[in-house]
Amino acid sequence: MTTRRRGPVVLAIGTAILVGVLVAACSGSSPGTTPSAAASLPSSPTELPLFDGARFRDLLTTLRGKPVVINVWASWCGPCIEEAPDLARAARQFRGRVQFLGVDVLDQIGPARAFIRRFGWSYPSVFDPQAAIRNDLGFIGQPETIILDRSGRRVFTQSGAITLEILRKELTNLA
Repeated sequence: MTTRRRGPVVLAIGTAILVGVLVAACSGSSPGTTPSAAASLPSSPTELPLFDGARFRDLLTTLRGKPVVINVWASWCGPCIEEAPDLARAARQFRGRVQFLGVDVLDQIGPARAFIRRFGWSYPSVFDPQAAIRNDLGFIGQPETIILDRSGRRVFTQSGAITLEILRKELTNLA
């Protein structure tokens, strides 16, 4: 009976696994950048970079100083379709004074980008295929709309489709 030395083989396999994990974590992948990348606003409404809860919290920190409307949505969600035109109108009305930010959850990139184009959204969204951000915000469904004041404090929350009238009412005093 012969005994084989496994040390070099185990070390090689372990190294290969570690390299694979590091490459996956550091490489950009569609859609957009990895969750660990520095948090900044997407450059276009249809960019839809991949975000996780920690990166989203970092992004919100960078947005302090201006009111923020966060809308959690999905392209297949009926109430999200219902509210989409009003969100587009409100974003245009409050452009420059309020930052609108979408969180696309449990979706696919193609339909999400088509949704953004269909409703003419001028503001960015981030992609959250596992709904980690939505869950981190304390919600279980969509749409959800949250308004943060200039200091980043949550001052308004609504579950279900939001209307232009509600957005105007809540944002007029903040903007």
